[in-house]
Amino acid sequence: MNNSTVLLIPYYNNSEGLLKSLRSIDPDEEIDIIIVDDGSISDKFDEDIVRSNFKAKGTVLFEYLENNKGIETALNSGLRTSTEKKYKYIARLDCGDSCLGKRFAVQKAFLEENPEVKIVGSNVLAVDTNAHFLYSINLPLDDSNIKKKMYLNSMLIHPAVMFCSEILDSVGLYPLNHKFAEDYAFFFTISQKYKMANIKEYLTQIEINANGISLKKRKQQVRSRITIIKKHFYFGFYPIYGLLRNYVLLFLPYNLILAVKKIRK
Repeated sequence: MNNSTVLLIPYYNNSEGLLKSLRSIDPDEEIDIIIVDDGSISDKFDEDIVRSNFKAKGTVLFEYLENNKGIETALNSGLRTSTEKKYKYIARLDCGDSCLGKRFAVQKAFLEENPEVKIVGSNVLAVDTNAHFLYSINLPLDDSNIKKKMYLNSMLIHPAVMFCSEILDSVGLYPLNHKFAEDYAFFFTISQKYKMANIKEYLTQIEINANGISLKKRKQQVRSRITIIKKHFYFGFYPIYGLLRNYVLLFLPYNLILAVKKIRK
């Protein structure tokens, strides 16, 4: 292990997106990478090409799952390796998404300067597959507001987070029983035990892909969110409003939701 920080990237049939993500990492960053191939068949990457597109100060480790088992299983495989290799910080990024500025250095410095915070995200820009700007995602920055508004939707953007690996001893790995909302469930569990934060700066750019799992399986994702909210429910404004909001989202077409997000950008 050369660095105290590792970037975990799950991979499935998206070599172009993977290379794009790697090229976005600032060359001055000090970070290792674990890429977990979740049983890809049609679009496998070439390890040498991957390494040549990674210019930062670190090493690349590859893991291969025999069969496609889903992102949560791939992530858990990477988390186990991360803890075995004793990385202090674990960051996330998805294929096709991009880092802005010295994202990892900024987040690592924040965690070291605020030791009471164990997971940190950032504000995020959203673009389409042609890199055209769609909208910005501006999140609550402090622990109290994040935890209240978690009942509406995730207040941490999954590919934009970095967290302390020590928390895995108490919160465990990504749950396997909340399909397409494993990150929301994982963050909710963390919120029950640790302080959270977001950095105001836009440190990650996410790609909104009409063929992506989160859009194709949006209704199932919303149903999983509702189950998670009920699990952590208490009688208060945010839990009640969050449940009602997500039930409404079940019946709204995504094009309408996207139009509203663009108006609010």
